[in-house]
Amino acid sequence: MHNDLRRFSTSAFPAELRQGAWSEVLEQVLLANAPVAHALPALDGHVVSCRSSLGSVFAVLASSPQVLLPHAANTRRYGQAVLVLALLSGSGLAIDGGQTLALAAGDILLLDPAQAWRIELNTEFRAVVVRLESASFVLRLVRTGVQELDKLATAGGVGAVCLNLVRSVADELGSLGLHELPPVEATLTELLVACLSQRGDRTPAEDTTSVQLGHLRRVCRAIESRLGDAGLNIDDIGRQEDLSPRYIQKLFKSSDTTFGEYLKARRLERCRLDLINPALAHFSISELCFRWGFNDAANFSRAFTARFGQSPRACRAQPPRDVAEQQRRGRPTGTPRRVPAAREPAAEARRSPFAHLLGDHARYAQALALTPKRAAPPAGAADASMPSHYYIPVSDKTVHWGWFGRSIRPVVSVRSGDIVTLETLTQHAGDDRERMLDGDAGAESVFRWTPEGKAVDRRGAGPMDASICGRGAGEGFGVHICTGPVHVHGAEPGDVLEIRILDILPRTSCHPKHHGRLFGSNAAAWWGFHYSDMLTEPKQREVVTIYEVETTTDKPVARAVYNYRWTPQTDPYGVRHDTIDYPGVVVDEASVQKQYGVLAKAEVPVRPHFGVLAVAPREAGPVDSIPPAYFGGNLDNWRAGKGTRLFLPVSVPGALFSAGDPHASQGDSELCGTAIECSLTGVFQLVLHKRATLLAQDSYLAELNHPFLETPDEWVLQGFSYPNYLAELGPQAQTQVYKKSSMDAAMRDAFRKARHYLMKAHGLSEDEAISLLSVAVDFGITQVVDGNIGVHAVIRKAVFPGDDGAMP
Repeated sequence: MHNDLRRFSTSAFPAELRQGAWSEVLEQVLLANAPVAHALPALDGHVVSCRSSLGSVFAVLASSPQVLLPHAANTRRYGQAVLVLALLSGSGLAIDGGQTLALAAGDILLLDPAQAWRIELNTEFRAVVVRLESASFVLRLVRTGVQELDKLATAGGVGAVCLNLVRSVADELGSLGLHELPPVEATLTELLVACLSQRGDRTPAEDTTSVQLGHLRRVCRAIESRLGDAGLNIDDIGRQEDLSPRYIQKLFKSSDTTFGEYLKARRLERCRLDLINPALAHFSISELCFRWGFNDAANFSRAFTARFGQSPRACRAQPPRDVAEQQRRGRPTGTPRRVPAAREPAAEARRSPFAHLLGDHARYAQALALTPKRAAPPAGAADASMPSHYYIPVSDKTVHWGWFGRSIRPVVSVRSGDIVTLETLTQHAGDDRERMLDGDAGAESVFRWTPEGKAVDRRGAGPMDASICGRGAGEGFGVHICTGPVHVHGAEPGDVLEIRILDILPRTSCHPKHHGRLFGSNAAAWWGFHYSDMLTEPKQREVVTIYEVETTTDKPVARAVYNYRWTPQTDPYGVRHDTIDYPGVVVDEASVQKQYGVLAKAEVPVRPHFGVLAVAPREAGPVDSIPPAYFGGNLDNWRAGKGTRLFLPVSVPGALFSAGDPHASQGDSELCGTAIECSLTGVFQLVLHKRATLLAQDSYLAELNHPFLETPDEWVLQGFSYPNYLAELGPQAQTQVYKKSSMDAAMRDAFRKARHYLMKAHGLSEDEAISLLSVAVDFGITQVVDGNIGVHAVIRKAVFPGDDGAMP
C-alpha cells in the first residue's frame, strides 16, 4: 500500500482505507490494534520509522487512543525479537494475564511479541516502539522474570539513561539512515540488559495512584467546562474522556463523594458566586440557576438552602461581608464532603490526594470564573430560526496575543447559525503609531505598555518569565493578536465548524490628521525568505513599508506612503530589540529615517482577508500562533476573504473560534515575512455540522481533519509540511517545526489531501484523480515564512459542472 514508511499519516488515506494502512504500519513492529467496547475517536495516526541494517525497526507513533496487541502471526515466529515500548506522552494500562500496570509518560515496557498481552492507551499518545531483532538474550530475561510484564524503573540510574536515549532517538529518527542505527541498537540492548538485571518488585498501587489522579483532573476539567449542560451525566463525561463510568465513579469514591454530588456542588457554587455578584443583580434567580444546568427552580432552591443554610433569595439580599473570602486559599465551603467511616491508615493515605485534588480544582475554577454572559432565553422565548448577532469590540479583555489554547476563556457563547462581528487588530499597528494607533481606544487598550505594566502581558506561547531569550512575557513565540475565542454551543470533538465570511470592513485611522483613511504595514523581516539572499548593503536589514489603502474606488488599491529601515528599539521595560523579535513594540518615530516616494509606479490590488482563522487545538498548554496546522490558525491564504467558507475540524468542546492577522493584501508565499498588515473587522456566521449527520450523509466533511476552503468558484485544499506537527514532532514540536519543514513535504500533503477530496467528494477512482490533478488543478505556495510551510491545491468548480461535491 505504501513503499516508504519513513513518514506515514492516516490523513493521507480515505476513511475506508485508513484502518488497513494503519494495520500495515503496526505490523512492521509486530503489533496490531483491536476494537474496544466503548467508542474511540476517529483514527488519527502519524508514524516516523526506520529499519536498521540488522533488521530491527525503530518507530515513533503519535496517535489517537488505541488498544495495541501482539500481531496474530507472532506466535509462528521463533522468538528472536523483543519489543520495546516507551511512552513519551499519554497514559494507559498494560494487561497480561492477571497483572495490570498503569502506564504514564516516561514509562518503558519490554514485551514478548509471542505472548498475549494488551496495551490500552486511552488518551492521545506519543510512543517509541522498537522491534529489536537478534535480541534473544534480552528476550530470555523478559521471559524468565518474576513478573509477567516488565516495566523499567526510569526515575533514575541506568533506567533514566535508557529513557533519555529513547527520547533522543525519537527526536532524530527522521534523519537517521539504515547504517546509522546499529550503534544505537547495540547501546539500547546493553542498557536494557542492565535494567533487567536490577529490576525489583514494586507495589502496583504506587504505580497507579498518579495516573488515577491525572484521570480525576481531566474529569474535573471536563465537568467544569460543561456545568451549563442540564443533561450532563457520567456517561457523557466517560465518552468525552474515554473512561468507563464505573471507573469515574471509583475515582470520586476515593474522595468520599460521588459524581452526582460533585456535579451538584460545583453548580451550586457557581450559582452562589453569581448571586453575590452585584454586576449580575439584573438577572433573575431562575435565569442564573438555569445557566448552571438546573432544570427546576424549586429543586434548585431546596438544594441551595440545604447546602448553604440560607435560600438563594436571602443569599442575594445579604451576601457575605467579604466577597473575596470566597476566593481565598484553603478548602472552599462548598467542597462536597461526607463524614468518613473509620478506615485503615493506608486507605486514608490513598484517599487524601484525591480529596485534595477536588478541593484544589474547585478553588482553581472559582478563581478563574469570569462574569457570565447574558443567560440563554428559555425555549420558545424567541424565534429559533432567526440567528442572533453578536458584536465583539477589540480590547485588552477580548484578545489573546500570539497563542492558542483550549483553556482560554470564551468572550461570548453562540449557537449554530449565529452571526458574530469581530473587530481585529494587526500586531504591526505600532509600526506607525500616528496612523494606526493614536485615538483608537480599542487598539490603545491592547497596545498599552508603560514601565509599570502592559495590558496584554503574554505575547506568544513562550515562558512568562522570558527565561529563554529575554524578549518579554511569552517571548514572541507567536505574534498575532486574535479576537475571541467564541464558544459554539453544542460543538464537540469530531464535529466540523463552518465559518462563513459574510463581510470584511475597514478599521480606519482615528488620528485627526488621517481620520477616516486606512493604513497598513509590510515588514520585510528577518524571518522572510529573502533575508539571507540580499544583493545590496547592508545585506541583512529589515525594512518597513507603510501603505495607504483606498477603499472608496470600484477597484480598491493600496499605495506605498513611505518606508524605513528598522533601527534598534527599546521597549518600556528597558529591553532593547535589535530586530523585530517581539510583537507590540511601538516604533519611536524619531529613531527612523522615512523614505517617501517609494513604489511610486505601483498599485497593489486589494484583497482583504484574515491570515488567522482558528479553532482551539486539542493539545494542552499555549500553542504558538505562527505555524498553521489541523486546527487552522495562521493559514495566510488570501482566498479566505469575503464570500468564502472555511471548514475546520472541532477538537475541543465549544470549538473556540478566533480570528486575527487581518491583511489588506498578500501574494502567494508571503515572501518577505508579512502581508499588508491592516486592522479590519470581520462578519462571520458560524454553522456547526454534527459528525453523526455528516456520517449519515456520507459527506466528505465527516472525515475532515484539516482546513478546507470553498470560494464561490473554487475548492482549496491546504497542505502543510506537517499536517499535525504537534503530534508528529513530539514535546519539542513548537521548536522542531521551524527546523524540519520542507516544501517537498508540504507539496506531498497537498497532493494527498486533493486526491482524497476528489475520490471522496466526487467519486473518482485513484487513477482518475491523479490524471485530473495534473491537467486541471493548480498547486501553489501559500506561505514560506510560518514555520510549517504551506502549499495549496486549487480545484476550479468549472471542472465539475453541476457537481458541488455534496457540500452542505
